[in-house]
Amino acid sequence: MTKIDDPFIKILPQLDLHGEDSMTSLVLVNEFINDNIKLKNKKIVLIHGKGTGILKKVIHEYLKNDKRVLEYKTDNLNDGITIVTLRG
Repeated sequence: MTKIDDPFIKILPQLDLHGEDSMTSLVLVNEFINDNIKLKNKKIVLIHGKGTGILKKVIHEYLKNDKRVLEYKTDNLNDGITIVTLRG
């Protein structure tokens, strides 16, 4: 089975959260969003992995309530990745 990657994902700023707990991940996501707003990046990628889905759920709940986030969605080709569009 061949793994298919979206080539556009690789050019966006990424934060890999593998191995982090929920609370640490939220701090890292907050800082990453702050940094990318300062850099005027409109889209970012959060890599939370598939696993049990707990980290994905916590991150999505955080993004839903963050006023700096315009929208977020799970990548069509890899549900261990969330693509975030920032307000700007």
